[in-house]
Amino acid sequence: MRIAVASDHAAVAMKAALADWLRGQGHEVDDLGTDGEASVDYPDFGYKLAAHVAAGKAERGIALCGTGIGISIAVNRNPAVRCALVSEPLSAALSREHNDANIIALGARVIGIEMAKACLTAFLTTPFGGDRHARRVEKLGKSPD
Repeated sequence: MRIAVASDHAAVAMKAALADWLRGQGHEVDDLGTDGEASVDYPDFGYKLAAHVAAGKAERGIALCGTGIGISIAVNRNPAVRCALVSEPLSAALSREHNDANIIALGARVIGIEMAKACLTAFLTTPFGGDRHARRVEKLGKSPD
């Protein structure tokens, strides 16, 4: 699977570790930055990740910042993506099964690398449930007018 990853400065170490781990699992990884610990604005990287996934350049995305909150808000500004902020595997699995999330957000200051890997495993291996969830997911990409 092709997976895009993006982070701000607070999560650059977690991004590098997860990208290496994902490559070891046989995935292709598009690293969209940032590449260092110098302060950057998380919305810039969230918008870049959302556009990348929305354009079909990657099947899934991983958004990382200190808490995962800011970057998940930025990612979800794009109506073509559904980003779920999670901190444990059950929510990661349900974000796929119920919400067809195509991007997961994690907080590097909130969870450790092993929990992040457990969340990603659940996120990447859980299929969308379809059925009654499909009509709800369809509504997520529309303006609430």
